[in-house]
Amino acid sequence: MTGTLHDLLYGLGVATQPVNLIAGVAGVIVGTIIGVIPALGPTQGAALLLPVVFRLPPHTGLIFLSALYMGAIFGGSVTSILFNIPGTPMSVASAFDGYPMALKGQGSRALAGSALSAFIAGTVCIILFTLFARPLADYALTWGPPEYFSVLLLAYAALVGLGGANLFKSVMSVLFGLIIAEIGTDTITGTLRLMFGTFALLAGIKFLVVVVGAFGIGELLRAAEENIMTKGAVAARISWGNVFDALKEMRGYWKTFLRSTISGFWIGVLPGTGATPASFVGYGLAKRFSKHPEKFGTGILEGVVAPESAASAAEVGALLPMVTVGVPGSPTAAVILGALLIWGLQPGPLLMRDHPEVVWGFIASMYIAVIISVTLNLFAIPIWTQILRIPFTVQVPLITLLCFIGGYTENNTLFTMWMVMVFGLIGFLFKKLDYPLAPLVVAIVLGDDTEAALRRSLIMSHGSLGILFTRPVSLALLLLAAALFFLPVISAIMNKRRSIPRAAP
Repeated sequence: MTGTLHDLLYGLGVATQPVNLIAGVAGVIVGTIIGVIPALGPTQGAALLLPVVFRLPPHTGLIFLSALYMGAIFGGSVTSILFNIPGTPMSVASAFDGYPMALKGQGSRALAGSALSAFIAGTVCIILFTLFARPLADYALTWGPPEYFSVLLLAYAALVGLGGANLFKSVMSVLFGLIIAEIGTDTITGTLRLMFGTFALLAGIKFLVVVVGAFGIGELLRAAEENIMTKGAVAARISWGNVFDALKEMRGYWKTFLRSTISGFWIGVLPGTGATPASFVGYGLAKRFSKHPEKFGTGILEGVVAPESAASAAEVGALLPMVTVGVPGSPTAAVILGALLIWGLQPGPLLMRDHPEVVWGFIASMYIAVIISVTLNLFAIPIWTQILRIPFTVQVPLITLLCFIGGYTENNTLFTMWMVMVFGLIGFLFKKLDYPLAPLVVAIVLGDDTEAALRRSLIMSHGSLGILFTRPVSLALLLLAAALFFLPVISAIMNKRRSIPRAAP
């Protein structure tokens, strides 16, 4: 405990350096704006700004991404509650009761409850993150290639089993991502593969190109097709009275808050899940255990508190496995992990030992970012709503230009810009055909590590897969992966059996 406190104080010293503090404030402001814009979210925003972030030192750039991450969590709820247009996928559930509250003239109370729920849950989970980070990283240092391969396999299984999408489509998304990760040079032997006759692919397809295309261009194409236009907002301005009224009412929902925070944190820790499923789980659990479930959807504060606290908790939880074992817990965490790799830093237990200024500066910056975020979102609502007055026809070309600039800065070639467009079309088709993008992105990030861990395991065992099943930790992780992978099938069979009417005796 003393060591953790010492590390956190060291991290606060890093995070409060003038340059890093400016980066943190800028990240929160940019993240909030990104959260407010309907076509964007934390994943898209982080992907678009990676070219800018790479010009910064790793610890400063990571603090900026952390602050952007926190700001986007808060910002998406503004449009959900006032416009009934979720700024981010994780804020969809907040609109179920938030918008009806706004229509009843309680928009300020809904926004205050949303911001306070996200702030308190986020702070609690950052504390949990701080306490668990070092023990988990120290334990991961005892792992070998078989354990790493098994935990990476667990990440793919969680993506497929808990992603909520069709099982076949999730598997196809993972496999497609793994194929893309294999393009270029073999990491073990140096052999060229999947080059398709062009040396432009010698270094493989860069992660930045994929995320900027799939999440940037792809999301814009989807938004343009669906003709997302901002509706008339319900006016709202938060006063200290709204804050205290919301806090007073939230005291009666402490069970809902606690349930959503705990479930959200552990859903976030599971690889590849993230805040969107956590927000729906939080809302569903609140409705399930409520004494008046019929009131949900009509405009009650509990229906805002539950998804907001679960989403905020999950977003923090998703960063824990990314930092400690190198496995991202959400698509946005995958983008941050990709950024670390491009900086030449290997996420995992060695990162905490070899680069404490990066890890603990990142952790400490979350405390600062969450305070700045709640302040901005409590008292700057009128400013953020003005952003939505910019016509969507103006937003699209500006964001598209940023996407292509970001792709071009990867290696300054026209080929890279074509690849941005190709992956933009792939991202759009994935959305149209209801294929999940998160498994694709996580597979691209982890593909090289997965292959290297498997092949090193086989080298250790002289070609026998038995090494994966004879080591206790590896076996336990594989069994958990199998359980998560087949969870949708088991759930479908059980639901089918429940729906069959029993014969009368």
